[in-house]
Amino acid sequence: MSESSFPIEITEEEMEAFLKRVENCCLVQSDYRLIKAMAESIWRIRHVLQEKDASIGRLVRMIFGAKTESAKNVLKKMDKEKESCSGKSEFSDPSSPKGAKKKKKGHGRNGRESYPGAEKKRIAHPEFSPGTLCPECLKGKLYHTEPGVLIRFVGTAPINGTLYELEKYRCNLCGEIFTAKEPEEAGDKKYDETVAPTIALLKYGNGFPFYRLEQLQRSYGIPLPASTQWQIAEAFAQCIYPVYPILIDFAAQGSLFHNDDTPAKILAMLKEIEQDSERKGLFTTGVISVLSDRKIALFFTGRKHAGENLQDLLRRRKAELPPPIQMCDALSRNLPEGFKTIVANCIGHARRNFIDVLSSFPEQCRHVIEILATVYHYDDMSKEKNMDNNQRLRYHKEHSAPLMEELKEWLNSQIEDKKVEPNSSLGKAINYMLKRWEPLTLFLRIPGAPLDNNVVERALKRVILHRKNSLFFKTKNGAFVGDLFMSLIHTCHLSGVNPFHYLTTLHRHCSDLFKDPKRWLPWNYHLAISGEA
Repeated sequence: MSESSFPIEITEEEMEAFLKRVENCCLVQSDYRLIKAMAESIWRIRHVLQEKDASIGRLVRMIFGAKTESAKNVLKKMDKEKESCSGKSEFSDPSSPKGAKKKKKGHGRNGRESYPGAEKKRIAHPEFSPGTLCPECLKGKLYHTEPGVLIRFVGTAPINGTLYELEKYRCNLCGEIFTAKEPEEAGDKKYDETVAPTIALLKYGNGFPFYRLEQLQRSYGIPLPASTQWQIAEAFAQCIYPVYPILIDFAAQGSLFHNDDTPAKILAMLKEIEQDSERKGLFTTGVISVLSDRKIALFFTGRKHAGENLQDLLRRRKAELPPPIQMCDALSRNLPEGFKTIVANCIGHARRNFIDVLSSFPEQCRHVIEILATVYHYDDMSKEKNMDNNQRLRYHKEHSAPLMEELKEWLNSQIEDKKVEPNSSLGKAINYMLKRWEPLTLFLRIPGAPLDNNVVERALKRVILHRKNSLFFKTKNGAFVGDLFMSLIHTCHLSGVNPFHYLTTLHRHCSDLFKDPKRWLPWNYHLAISGEA
C-alpha cells in the first residue's frame, strides 16, 4: 500500500463539495487521490483496532489469568450472537463426534473414599452381631455388609493447641513447690509433627502467606507469629532435605520433560541484579519430568531461566540414556545448551494466537479451533482407552494426521492466495504456526510426544498463587525452602498421594530418612513405613 497518499489536507468546504460530486455522480479525476486516501485510512484503522483487541486480550490474560479456552466456550459467544440474529444456533462441540451422547453428570456428593484425612470411628450395632437370627424373617442369619456413612464437620484453627494447666502446691514453711506430672499425651515437643506440614501446605501449596495465617490464628485465640512459622518451616526443610536431591536425580532420568518459567522476586538479590548490566531477570522455573508412568515436579527460583535449569538437571542424567523429548514454548531461552533434546512445541500457544483474534476473524479462527479440538478429542480417546505410547502414535497417525495436513494446506493457502494480510494479527498467528510446524506436530512422529505444555503451566499456577499473595522471597534460602516444598507437594498431587500424610510421615521418620532417603519418596514411602522397601 502506497504511503504517498498520506496525509491529505482538506478543508470543510472542499469536503462538502466532494460529497456533492459523489451524490450527483460527477466525480473529477482529482477525486481519485482523496478516495484512495480515505480507503487506506479505513483499512489502517481496522488493522490497528484488530491489533489493539489482540493486545488487550493478551494484557488481560497476563493480569487476571486466562479463562478456560476450550473450543466449547470460546465459540459459544460467537454462536449466541449469530443465534440472536438468525434465530438458531450453529454451535456443536467440535471435540465430540456427531451423535455422541453427553456424559451424564454425577450427583456431586463426595463418597467415603473422599475423606482419607477424616478421623474414623466405627460404631458397633447395639443389638446384633454376625450369625444373629434375623428378627424380621426369623429364619436367616445376619452377616456384615457395607457400613452406613455419617460425616460431621468441626471448625477449628489450622494450627490448634492444647493448654495444659499443671496443678501446683507450695509449702507454707519451706516454700517447696510440687507440680503435677505432665500427661503422656502432651509429649515432649512444643510443636507436634503435624504443625510444620500444615504450615508448608498452607504457604507453599495454597498461597497462604505467613502474616495472613498469623492473623487467622489470632482470630481463633491461638496466636502463632509469622516469624515463628518461618522458623518451623525452615527447620522442617532441613529435616527432610535429603529427599530433594534424590527426587531431582530421579527426575533427570525421565523420557519427557515439560519446562517453562515465570517471573520471581528475591529481595536480597535486587542489588546484585542492578549491578549486572547483562541480565536483569529473576525466574521460577517449573519442570515436569515423566519417567515411565510417574510424574515428578521440580521448581527452581533464581537468576537462571528455564533452559539453564534444565541444563543443570540433564547433567545428572545417565550418559547411556537416549535424548529425551522436551516440550516447551518457542522461546530460545527454554532450550538447554550443550544437551540434545527432541523438541516439541506447545499447540496450546499456537492456538491461543487464534483465540486472541477470534472476534476480528471469526470464521477463519473457528476453522482452526475446530480442527484442533478434534485432534484433542482423539488424544483424550487414546487416554480413555489406556493406549501405550506406540498405540497412541498409530491412533494419531490414522485420525489426527489427515486433519493436521488439511490444516497446514489451509494455512498456506491463506497466505499464498493473499486471503490474509501477512502483517495482520491473523497473518501473524498463521505464520507462527507454519514456522514451527515440525515441533508442533512431533506427536505424529515420536511415541510419547505430548500436544501441549499445559501440565507445567498448571504447576506454575502454584508459584503464581504464592507470588500473588506473598509477593516475594526475602532471601535465597527462603526461595530454596519454597522450591523444596512446592516440588514435594506438587509431586504428591501428580502421584495421587496425600501431601499432608507424606510430609507428616517424613517428619516423624526424620532419622530413618537421613539413613536412606531413596526409600522415602512420594511413591514408595508407605513401603518404608511397613519395612517392605
